[in-house]
Amino acid sequence: MKYTFCPYCGDKLIKKEIGDEGLIPYCERCSVPLWDSFTTCIITAVVNEENEVVLIKQSYESTANYVCVAGVMKLGESAEETVIREVKEEIGLDVVELQFVQSYPYEKKEMLMLGFKAVVKKDEFKLSGEVDSVKWFKFDEALGNIREGSIAWQLVKSVIGNSVEK
Repeated sequence: MKYTFCPYCGDKLIKKEIGDEGLIPYCERCSVPLWDSFTTCIITAVVNEENEVVLIKQSYESTANYVCVAGVMKLGESAEETVIREVKEEIGLDVVELQFVQSYPYEKKEMLMLGFKAVVKKDEFKLSGEVDSVKWFKFDEALGNIREGSIAWQLVKSVIGNSVEK
């Protein structure tokens, strides 16, 4: 979010030199700098004991490509808690092991995506209303079903590569 007006008092912001940060939106009335901000989200490659990764389809994301389980962090929630909650909410499975992989800036949507590998036991899915379909893919089939270069593709590629090397 790029600030133009103060969210506290509504005044138009000025640009003010703040230390080494350069020109920052600043509210003269509230005496507060307002750095541009982003929404923090998680994205997770959910894998099982059979070297498969689960990919989902959500019509509001794409009707052509699969994506990874992802979601917005809630206030007071850690990134790890968000992964566990989102996996349970979206596909109905319990995370048994969790590993941070990498962060991914997503400038187009003003988000920071925190990428994880979540291990689950293969079981029946219980889909949320926001998931249209779900499927397990063998590691060697997964990347062909995700939009190449996307954050989901980068994450799955990294998780698959690390799993094969072990």
